[in-house]
Amino acid sequence: MHIPHTNGTQPCVLVIEDDTVLGQALERALNARGFNSIWRQDGLNAVHLVQEHNPTLVLLDLILPELGGFEVLRQLRASYQLPIIVISGRSSNEDKMYAFDLGADDYVTKPFNIGELVARIRAVLRRSAQIVSNVDTDQVQHGDLQINFPARRVWRQGREIKMTPIEFNLLKVLSLNKGRVLTHQALLSQVWGAEYGEEREYLRVHLSH
Repeated sequence: MHIPHTNGTQPCVLVIEDDTVLGQALERALNARGFNSIWRQDGLNAVHLVQEHNPTLVLLDLILPELGGFEVLRQLRASYQLPIIVISGRSSNEDKMYAFDLGADDYVTKPFNIGELVARIRAVLRRSAQIVSNVDTDQVQHGDLQINFPARRVWRQGREIKMTPIEFNLLKVLSLNKGRVLTHQALLSQVWGAEYGEEREYLRVHLSH
């Protein structure tokens, strides 16, 4: 499974958004805030776009021509561990839960403030780049479950388990706190960040995975 890297000191953000006005505005706003932003309208070639541009993060609209955002999300998550933030005018809990179920790292509802979006992008990038600290060993074993922290890889009964960055970080926190009771606020703060302390639906979906 391929994990994209940053391009120099500027994280590369691939914006897949069919609305021309919004897409251009996001590209300009993100470039002005220290990102290398690339805007494309075509969800049909999303996997090719990721291969071509090697982004650090993808902003993905759900309403796209030819191939819908949910299917794009499914295809990207099947091959890539890179963070994906959904941006959508669809605000129902069902849509949000389905996006998380397919592997989205965050979900931002339109209309949104660019400052809030940038804060969420940076929070997701911090989580995805999180380096395991305060761990005495590179690898832990819990029964038939084996976790390699530096490589961010997990095996069960010798078979590797594919995990999204969020799923791995959640498993890491749980494994390092074996035998302890953790509140939902503690898990959300450690895995997603302090600003996500009340987003219980995030936790419910990823824990079910």
